[in-house]
Order: sequence, then structure tokens, then C-alpha cells
Amino acid sequence: MADRKSRVSRAASRPSRVPAPLANIAKLVRTVIWPKAQVIHRIHLKIYGSSEFNPGPKGNARFSPIRASDRASIPTFYGGTTLDCAAMETVLHDVPFAAGLKTFDKQKLVDQVYSQVTPKRDLNLVDLSTTALGKLGVQRNELIDTEKDKYPDTRKWAEAIHAACSDAEGLCWISRQDDRAIAIVLFGDRVASADLLPTAGPRNVLADVSVYTNLLVLADRIGVNIVGGK
Repeated sequence: MADRKSRVSRAASRPSRVPAPLANIAKLVRTVIWPKAQVIHRIHLKIYGSSEFNPGPKGNARFSPIRASDRASIPTFYGGTTLDCAAMETVLHDVPFAAGLKTFDKQKLVDQVYSQVTPKRDLNLVDLSTTALGKLGVQRNELIDTEKDKYPDTRKWAEAIHAACSDAEGLCWISRQDDRAIAIVLFGDRVASADLLPTAGPRNVLADVSVYTNLLVLADRIGVNIVGGK
């Protein structure tokens, strides 16, 4: 009975829709600085260099792929304050919030690599933390904690912020899966790869024993069993 009540409670907390971005969003957003030389941890496809942006328009993430007001694709770069955060915002970002053991196909880690970069300058990011969202009149579960079926609507917020805030170089928020960490996405038409200095990696997620071991520990913590492959 308790488990059933828990499932009902979680279902009730999920929004039926994502609110449309506000017309006056530029007056309401708050920006914060990701300081020069603060490490960004990143997990990405090996076809991209450590500081290279995903050009779009393929993919299906919370804030990418996105387009500018002229409909041109905006390259994006996901990262976070820790390896755990980088994993949870990329390869593990669709792991459902559900009780009990969950499985994850090891093959999804093929061609994934782990890199660290440090910005050569301060980066100006729009704050999407819970407090900042309050000023925007949107709840965290309506934007940051949604499941992937709502991603087409959450991406509209990234596009609206990009269009309305010419000084916004990306977004930052408290990670959905790891509330100890900050996740970011950078806009590649405002931050160049040359602004990011590769400092470690790329390291193959499966072949590098240290990286893969860290992922196994993380998976165990969140109740995920990585299965398949050798």
C-alpha cells in the first residue's frame, strides 16, 4: 500500500504540461557567472573533441537541439561540476525515478568519452535554480524535472531565453538526478570552442577502468544495473 501511495504521489507531482515561456522573460531572468578556470566535466560522443560543441539539429535533450530566432541551429555543449553530474545529465539522464532496480544497456556507453575543460574567461549563464524559477513563475517539476516526453516544450524555454537575452551564453541549473551538483548547457554561437581549454581527456568511458568504475559506483547508488556486452 505504501509503495502504491508513493507511485501515486510521484505521478501527481509530474506536470501535465510545460508552461509557455513568458513574453517578458528578459526582465525576469537572473544571470550568474561560471568563473574562468572552473573545471567543466563532460561526457560526450567521441566524434567531438573535448571542447567541441554538438552542432545540432539532431538529438533529444532537455535544452537541445535548439534554434535561434532566424531558425539557425545553435550548437550546444553540456557539462557539470562533477563526473557524476556529467553522466546524469547525458548518458543516464533518462533513467526513470522509480523504486527498485532499473537496468541500463551497456551498449549505450559505446563511443562515449569523458573530458574536462576549463573556460579561459568568465561565462554568463541564466540561472534556472529553484529560487530563480520562482521569479519566472515556473516550478522545477515543470521545467527541470520533467520526463523526456516534455523535452520539445522545455527546449522552447532555452530558445526563448536565447532570443530575449543577448548576453546569455548558456543556462545552469541544479541537476535533476544529482542535487549536489550544477549542470550547464552553453550556446555555441556565443561561446567558442577556443574559449574552452581541454585539461583532461578524452577518456573512453568503457575502456578507461577508473571512469567506468566510477560509473558503476554511481549506477549502484541510483539503483541501476548496467547490463549487456563484455
